[in-house]
Amino acid sequence: MSNYLALPLAALPFPNIDPVIVHIGPLAIHWYGVAYIVGILFAWWYGRRLVTNPKLWTDGKLPMKPEDLDDFLVWAAVGVVLGGRIGYVLFYDFARYMQNPLDIFAVWQGGMSFHGGFLGTTIAMILFARSRGIPIWTMFDVIAAGVPVGLGLVRLTNFINSELWGRPTDLPWGIEFPNGGPFTRHPSQLYEAALEGLVLFCVLRILTHVFFKLKRPGFVSGAFVAGYGCSRIFAEYFREPDVQLGYLYGGWLTMGMVLSIPMVLLGIWAMATAKPAAIAPGTA
Repeated sequence: MSNYLALPLAALPFPNIDPVIVHIGPLAIHWYGVAYIVGILFAWWYGRRLVTNPKLWTDGKLPMKPEDLDDFLVWAAVGVVLGGRIGYVLFYDFARYMQNPLDIFAVWQGGMSFHGGFLGTTIAMILFARSRGIPIWTMFDVIAAGVPVGLGLVRLTNFINSELWGRPTDLPWGIEFPNGGPFTRHPSQLYEAALEGLVLFCVLRILTHVFFKLKRPGFVSGAFVAGYGCSRIFAEYFREPDVQLGYLYGGWLTMGMVLSIPMVLLGIWAMATAKPAAIAPGTA
């Protein structure tokens, strides 16, 4: 019996939003690229608000200057783009790019990996924090708190691009994607936008502003890493695996799951080992 489901009468139509916002001569501005830019700018703006709010920090001692985050903006952009592209090449389509190495530079054709971008940004944060004398775990926390907004926006643009769609379904909210075959599919991009974006941001906001977990360096970034990993593993059950990889085991294990499991473990470890920041001498 086929695993694919016939198109039900109640299928929701795909909205057919143009992936290109505007053409300016030969230049095309895509929603996908704008989502990355807005996500990075939001994390920068939100981080500045965190590091200028003394209530969130032990003894009210601010961990860094807002200008530090201004300078880190370029580092973050480079880490996201280079890491995301290299990660996609290595983890998802290595054989193709080895046959056509020049395609590695054709970023306008798509192909970015969150896990690669995560590693690239992590390296950038470590190098930058050391160069400025900023505690590394605190740097992680400040940046992680605002990242989910960008993740959610990028997943929405995946939906607009009709890419990374879900497995076939007969549920009433199934979508008939224009390039998804004669089946209705889970709008898995929207599941990920909700979980990795909205829900995860709200959880981190509660941790920073209700439970004041920025006073325990590593806890917020650990919650982000574990939260993203759990959200991604859950969403992978509804997402169609990359065609060049398929399922890695048993018709259910995907590369996204494999790369997310270590994130869950690392995040749990970071939260479990996070200790209160030292109180400055001479304070009550």
